[in-house]
Amino acid sequence: MPAAIITVLLYIVIFLFGIVIGSFLNVCIYRIPAKESLIPSSHCMSCGHRLHWYDLFPLFSYMLLKGRCRYCGVKISPQYPLVELCNGVLYVTVFMAGGYTVLSVLYCLMASALLVISVIDERTFEIPPELNVFLLVVGILVCIVDRSHLTDHLIGLVCVSAALYLLYLASGGAAIGGGDIKLMASAGLILGWQKILLAFFAGCILGSVIHVIRIRVTKAGHTLAMGPYLSMGIYITALWGDAAIKWYLGLLT
Repeated sequence: MPAAIITVLLYIVIFLFGIVIGSFLNVCIYRIPAKESLIPSSHCMSCGHRLHWYDLFPLFSYMLLKGRCRYCGVKISPQYPLVELCNGVLYVTVFMAGGYTVLSVLYCLMASALLVISVIDERTFEIPPELNVFLLVVGILVCIVDRSHLTDHLIGLVCVSAALYLLYLASGGAAIGGGDIKLMASAGLILGWQKILLAFFAGCILGSVIHVIRIRVTKAGHTLAMGPYLSMGIYITALWGDAAIKWYLGLLT
């Protein structure tokens, strides 16, 4: 079998696995802020009817049911297929950028956590602490895999988060949220100090540009949830940060 076909098949498998995990992420998005257990069976958010296995195929069930509950007919939020699709695309992109490595697997775990953080923070302006703990665990695993650069990862843990914590103290919590500080600490352990600095600045720039556009186009409020934009910066930098840093340093020489 040609290598190109094998590669395409692998990406299809990765995508399918990503949308399956994306289905679980939807459960996390709804239940974590509500302090509900993630274990109970899925049910319709409108009628409460227990959903069966044939109602839960990621993406495909939504399309087959035309976006409505099989039991009460109410419209299902498009968030469900969008999160599933997004997670599948994030997974494929990770492996396309980083190859078939253990680090790519860990970056996929990171991407899923960032996706959940982004949706929850956009809705509630809070980042659940358990998600930052999950990212911290991913960071520890990255340190084990990339132990030759352990010092860089440990510096990354504090170089942005410590500065943000000082800003938090100086502003009485008005300038930055505690969840954002913990997010940058956990992500810093994953990325190392150079890439977390780049991720932070990228997130700030993305937040400034995108939120201004949202205010003008959709009349969104001026209060900014930084989690989604920091998450974008973290994800982008995890995949292409080394190339960006190398390019920048090349300009200085």
